[in-house]
Amino acid sequence: MNDLTLLIKDFQDIAGNPGAQFKKYLAAGKKVVGCMPYYCPEELVYAAGMVPFGLWGAQMQVSDAKRYFPAFICSILQTILELGIRGSYKGMSAVMIPIMCDSLKCMPGNWENSVQDIPVINVAHAQNRKIAAGVEFTASQYRKIKAQLSRLSGTDITDEAIGLAVSSCNKHRSVMRRLSAMMGGHPDIFTPAVRNAIFKSAWFTDVLVHTRMAEKLIALLTELKPAAWTGIKVVTTGIIADDPEFLSILEDNKIAVIDDQVAHESLAYRDDVPVTDDPIMGLAQRIGNIEGCTFLYDPGKQRGKMLIDLVKKSGA
Repeated sequence: MNDLTLLIKDFQDIAGNPGAQFKKYLAAGKKVVGCMPYYCPEELVYAAGMVPFGLWGAQMQVSDAKRYFPAFICSILQTILELGIRGSYKGMSAVMIPIMCDSLKCMPGNWENSVQDIPVINVAHAQNRKIAAGVEFTASQYRKIKAQLSRLSGTDITDEAIGLAVSSCNKHRSVMRRLSAMMGGHPDIFTPAVRNAIFKSAWFTDVLVHTRMAEKLIALLTELKPAAWTGIKVVTTGIIADDPEFLSILEDNKIAVIDDQVAHESLAYRDDVPVTDDPIMGLAQRIGNIEGCTFLYDPGKQRGKMLIDLVKKSGA
């Protein structure tokens, strides 16, 4: 196999077996913090010397979680709770739970009752996230999270440490934006499943490591000419598109995912954290700057227009 094929396989191996990644961190003596959707302040976890680890559920039969959630609750949260009850996250130092929807608002209580050995860190964002009062509220909640992480890690989290984490995460976002654009020019290589694995793997990988992997992939792609594509090009949108059967259907019908507005994929990288004197204020400002996400208050109804513009720009 050539270097490109081997590197893509590395991404796929991580995406396909997050449990192995989790165990690797624990074996190395790392403290791991689970991060449920959406927009956990991962920079604070890194600043505490811990590892953020994405929790996005799994394709599995749910049984025990049904004692806490009704059947209509989204499968992401049902399967996260199911995995927690079964002990799949045993060893995590804590889980962060944003409360951005009605289902997520129920999760902290359900988690505390069913997975009692892993403490909860609530993540509250201001609904009116753009105004000064909203930014200050979000920042105040992040300061509470900082204090909780400091106690869990036994580390005094300094502004300098947060600033370094912001810099690392911003670099990763920039690299992933560039990689996303380049993958769109090579739909013959980045099938819907392969493209998904590139993004999915990031949730389970240290930001510095994933950045290096993505940069290496970019370097290999610069040596290739964009491929002609005779099939259909589409842009995906929504929360998550991580379903092997769905992705296989797209590939079987020569449908290429050229770009996306998916929370699990490139939407996580659209906006950098502003560099500010108080890095926690910068983290809060980023939440106010994000557009096009169904989970964030959008009084200007920007999402539809952004999606149309993205389709035109990408050539889908």
